[in-house]
Amino acid sequence: MRILSLLIFYIILFLFNRQTDQPHGPGFKISCNTCHSSKGWKLDKEIYSFDHNTTKLPLTGQHSGTDCRLCHRTLIFSEAKAECNDCHNDVHQATTGGDCSRCHTSSSWLVNNINEIHQTSRFPLTGAHRTADCYKCHKSESLARFDVPGINCIDCHRETYMTTTAPDHIQAGYSEDCSSCHPLNAFQWAGAGFNHNFFSLAQGHAGAKCADCHLNGNYKSTSPDCYSCHKADFENTTNPDHQTLNFSVTCSQCHTLNPGWKPAPYKEHDSKSFPIYSGEHRGEWSSCTECHPNTSDYAAYSCIICHEHNQSSMDSKHRGRSNYSYDSAACFRCHPRGISD
Repeated sequence: MRILSLLIFYIILFLFNRQTDQPHGPGFKISCNTCHSSKGWKLDKEIYSFDHNTTKLPLTGQHSGTDCRLCHRTLIFSEAKAECNDCHNDVHQATTGGDCSRCHTSSSWLVNNINEIHQTSRFPLTGAHRTADCYKCHKSESLARFDVPGINCIDCHRETYMTTTAPDHIQAGYSEDCSSCHPLNAFQWAGAGFNHNFFSLAQGHAGAKCADCHLNGNYKSTSPDCYSCHKADFENTTNPDHQTLNFSVTCSQCHTLNPGWKPAPYKEHDSKSFPIYSGEHRGEWSSCTECHPNTSDYAAYSCIICHEHNQSSMDSKHRGRSNYSYDSAACFRCHPRGISD
């Protein structure tokens, strides 16, 4: 009986020691023959069959050939970490965030799609910024740091804003939001790089220089009114004489942006005097002088130039009509809208 009791004691002690000597920590349940063979306790790669893809860190890319002990510093596998920065030093020093997988893969540290990655950031790369040198914006103490100066235009372009003199942005009180004047897809600040949509620089205005309208460097209070720039044109025009005829100084009533001031359709002619763009006279004339032969007096007009040069023929057509007279004033008096009856 004493021998049996000792045998049971040694068996219990052996089992206890076997459990406590297990090098992979308590709770480790993977069978020994998954990694080891009778050759010894060293990992036997010929019979190794553990599926690492079932863990928090699947072995893909360069991780598939990495020595186990580089990640498993101890034999207690539960102590191994799965985050990138647990094994890799952050050369960017937290300037790009802690998630390496935003830019890198397990295959390579090289980044070939930085534009796509940047689209998910606070500053998507659009227009000219798509080809900008990273280090022009991310100015840091090392090429591995990507400090962000800010996401507003002025954060990178303040020096340009401060030193620009034509026009002087500070004196003019221009907005520090560069995109309000400069389109993002432009590669220069002036010319096509300036958004002048508040006053079209097309057609007749296309060749204008800034100084033609912005006299003495005044970019702040320049009037957008046509007459402010074209006063001399208005006063010197004689066919027709704009001043004598008391034409409106709102040039856009007759003129478009076409170079040379032509065509000059005076569409208000229909509502203010006589329908020439609508009704029976539409398309029946090509120039003002056809009805207004006296270019110095557009109040004078002639209907009978076009309507029957033969007075006897007109007299015959109007026989029996009271107050008929063969003159333009009489024509207009009876036909104020140009409608025949």
